[in-house]
Amino acid sequence: MSRPWQALRALRLRLLGPAKELVGTDQFGNKYYRVPKHETRAGQTIPERRFVEAVNQQAYQYEMGDFPTEWEAWIRKKRNDPPTIEEILKNENYRQEMKQKIRDVSEKDKLLQAKEYKEGLVAEPVHTHVKGHASAPYYGKKEPSQDPTSTANTFQPGSWMPPGSSRSHNK
Repeated sequence: MSRPWQALRALRLRLLGPAKELVGTDQFGNKYYRVPKHETRAGQTIPERRFVEAVNQQAYQYEMGDFPTEWEAWIRKKRNDPPTIEEILKNENYRQEMKQKIRDVSEKDKLLQAKEYKEGLVAEPVHTHVKGHASAPYYGKKEPSQDPTSTANTFQPGSWMPPGSSRSHNK
């Protein structure tokens, strides 16, 4: 490199900082860059910066999984070296295998539960029907009662009546 070119490069580096370096791209087309650690003309040390230029430029277009977790870990400096495409594909295959195994185990568990319910080994879950909210003043009844009531599938809590009120009665 010629002397003037080196001087201009050094001046640009001092004034603007180092240029961004393309580190890699992912399977979605996102580009990952880094700006190395450098010193400003005032002598301040600026740490390394890592960032992504996403395919979808608008923030509202992002969805979960738009960035591979390996690249996200690199951006957040959880790992030093950028991931390779082989590593990303290997991890994605592993994730797919785990999802399939989870579906298989879940299906086996449902079949086992159905068999246990049929044989009477386990009681089936009870489905309750809510008629009102517990904080509602009448909770499904026409008027409150001091005494709780219960029939096979329903329970109505009693309500507290202050002593001396016109509705209360002595027992």
